[in-house]
Amino acid sequence: MSVEQIRNCDCGNNNEVLGEIQTNNDNAEQDNNMSNSEVRRKMINKIRSYEFAINELALYLDTHPNDEKALCLHRKYCKEVKELKDKYQKVYGPLTINYPCNKWRWLEMPWPWERGNY
Repeated sequence: MSVEQIRNCDCGNNNEVLGEIQTNNDNAEQDNNMSNSEVRRKMINKIRSYEFAINELALYLDTHPNDEKALCLHRKYCKEVKELKDKYQKVYGPLTINYPCNKWRWLEMPWPWERGNY
């Protein structure tokens, strides 16, 4: 999410969101010192966290459809998880069968028990 999109959002806590972006940028420097498997594990955990938050917000929005802050967070997290999944899948391969690619990549990669890091 760009800074301009955050400013245009009606969340009411734009400073907190901008702070999160800065924190994420600071964490990128730490990622350079981590091994490939640690980066991969961190990315998948972040994806899972976003998906959990998206599902919880959706449940909340079922009963509070006019909560602008929750709607804004839901949109933000959906965008963030999409970008993170795209980045993950370009590097490590598909997360689901629905990943758009020109070939059947499931067969090209070792299965979890073949990698030895399951």
